[in-house]
Amino acid sequence: MTSTDILDVTGHRCPVPVIKLEAKLRRLEPGDQVTVIADDPVAAVDIPHYCRKAGHLAKRLTEKEKNGDCCVFQVTHSAKPAPDGASNTKSLP
Repeated sequence: MTSTDILDVTGHRCPVPVIKLEAKLRRLEPGDQVTVIADDPVAAVDIPHYCRKAGHLAKRLTEKEKNGDCCVFQVTHSAKPAPDGASNTKSLP
């Protein structure tokens, strides 16, 4: 079953929006979606970058200019793992 949640990270600064998004995605099933609302200018770059590295899909829904000081992304949890070498986590020896 696909669900759509809202994650409002307004008022939080880097790296908190990505940390909260990662924690939210860990609790979701593949195909589930999260709408992320952020007002940190760095989130406009960090959220799609994290999603690309983790193998999730991030689609920007609004531009900051059209939504005040916020950017909005729709993130879809992917069952497909990130490509080799693209993970942002390191394995322990």
